[in-house]
Parts: sequence; structure tokens; C-alpha cells
Amino acid sequence: MATAPRPRTSTREPEELGRRLAAWLDGRLPGAKVVNTTVPGSNGMSSETLLFDIEHPDAPVRACALRLAADPAAYTVFPTYDMPRQHRVMSLVAEHTDLPVPRVLWLEEDPAPLGAPFFVMARAEGRVPPDVMPYTYEGNWLHSATDAERAELQEASISLLARLHDRFPAKEAEFLLPAGEGSPLRRHVDAQRAYYEWVVSGLARSPLLEGAFDRLEELWPADEGEPVLNWGDARIGNIIYDGFRPAAVLDWEMAAYAPREVDLGWTVYLHRFFQDLTVGFGQPGLPDFLRREDLERRYAELTGHTPRDMEFHTLYAALRHGIVMLRIAYRQAYFGEVEVPADPDGLILHHASLSGMVQGTYW
Repeated sequence: MATAPRPRTSTREPEELGRRLAAWLDGRLPGAKVVNTTVPGSNGMSSETLLFDIEHPDAPVRACALRLAADPAAYTVFPTYDMPRQHRVMSLVAEHTDLPVPRVLWLEEDPAPLGAPFFVMARAEGRVPPDVMPYTYEGNWLHSATDAERAELQEASISLLARLHDRFPAKEAEFLLPAGEGSPLRRHVDAQRAYYEWVVSGLARSPLLEGAFDRLEELWPADEGEPVLNWGDARIGNIIYDGFRPAAVLDWEMAAYAPREVDLGWTVYLHRFFQDLTVGFGQPGLPDFLRREDLERRYAELTGHTPRDMEFHTLYAALRHGIVMLRIAYRQAYFGEVEVPADPDGLILHHASLSGMVQGTYW
């Protein structure tokens, strides 16, 4: 897909993690054995996942997944990893909605056992649309599916978002509001500005990202809308599917208290990110899948809320993704995997589409 090597995702040794996990679990379930420990090949950089089974007659579940905060010494993608926050969000979503959120079990806030806080949850079985190579590329289960099967998956996935926004009591999500002043949307954007400043501290700044922040101000919604619980990383790559139906909704670390369109814009743009990459490498991709107009129309039918100011919200999603891409590129440079070019905007994989959004020529 790209000339740069795939970034490393961990500096930890899976075998050592397994040994330390077994020692920790023995304190919770004396005599329990940790078996079949594996690290998924799709492990991310923002946090790490460890899969394992428990052998014990009193184990709440046998098949488990552990989410471990990123190694603080490994040039992390985000400045903080609040595992109690994720644990709380998932518990609340399971309590208040019918979304298939994995059952959360133990939360460990002490970094001593595994080197960082973590929580354990029940493991769901199924398949996930791949990120590498993206599901828009030929040769994976979703690309090989029929149009009807992909339509089924699309319908089930947008329904998840609609049900989350409609059914979760918004007041229960207020604890996610960032510190500061102004509306939930203003605070959300201010938090992204702070994240950007953290990413470029002592490094080259990005004219493109700063221009995107300026453009956001020009497009700022006259009516921001009422805030709801946002999933945050709302995309199909964070769903485990049983066939073409969701079996588990994962990755709640970006959950937020914000207008509905923040989530919807992220869903729309993250698909476009993969689709644009695929077209750029000479394949047609999936042009009729997860189209913006289809998602907006269906969301309105399901919720009664017509999405608005979507140019703002898709630009905001592309901007947020751009900041993450820049941090990942600087992380690669830190590990000697790439060199920083004279123009740092070249490190942002989707700089062309983001530039088109800033100029108003993309859609």
C-alpha cells in the first residue's frame, strides 16, 4: 500500500506478558491457569490486545480478551490511556442498550502486574473487516461478499450507531466531557487542538492540519445539536461480525459526549479513507458501499434526526485522523523506520483528500 514499512505495534514480548498475566490471575482466581495465549496479528498501537483462555471451575468465562494500555516508554500514539474510562463506558453501554458489547470482567488500574493498566473482557468469536490490507482491497471476505451481503452488514452497522445515540441516556455520558469552557462540540475540538500541539511539540508543524482547524471555524454549525454518547472510533473495522451481523462492538477508547454527527462523520470518512487509498492503487474498491448519502439517509430514517453540517463533520473526522497519522509517522521516525521529509504534510497518508476538504472540492 505504501513505500514505508508497516509501523511496529508493540515493544512487549507476548510470552512475558502471558507469564505475568498468569501470576496476576492467580491472585483473583487461585489455581486458575492461563492457556492458549495469543496476540492478534491486527494488534493496534493505541492499546494492545491479548487473547487467552482460563482453566478454572469458577471462571466467569473461559475465552477472554485483555486490553492493555500502550507501553508508556514506546512513543505512544495518544498522551493518555484511561482504561477505567473505557471499562466504565462499556459497562454502561451494556447496561443501557442492546448493543453487543463484550462483557467486561476485571479492571486492573495498577501498572505493576503488566507494566500498564488493563481490563479483561469476554472474547467474541467472528470476523473483522481488515485494515491491512483494507477491506476495500480484493482478496478478503468482505470484498468477496455479494452486494446483498454487504448491504446487510451496512444496515446492521448503521443501526448500531442509531440505537446507541437514541437509547443511551445522554446524561450518563456527561463524565466524558473534556475540561474547559464552551459547548460539548467546542470542548471536543479544543481537545483535538491540544492533542495536535502534543504531537508536534519539538517537531515540524503541519500547515495542512492547521489550515483544517481554520476551515472548521468557518464551517462551524449554527446549531450544534444535542450531545449524545459517541462511540468515538465508529467504524466497521471495530466490529466483530457473525456472518454479516454484529457480534461485538469494540474499541471505546475514543468515546465522547458530543453531537451525533461527530460519530457519523467518522464512520463516513474512515470508509472513504480506505476507499481513496484503494482507488489510488489502481483498484475499484467498494464504491457502492457505505456511501455518505446512503448512511445519512438511513440514519435519518432510523432516528428521525436528519444529519446536518456534514461537510464540517467529515472534515473534522479527516483532520482528527490526520493528527493520528502524523503521530504514527513521527513514531516511525523515532524507531528509524522512515525519515521525516522537508514537508511534514507528506507524512499524512490522506493529505490530498484532506486538502480537498479544506478547499471545498472533495465531495
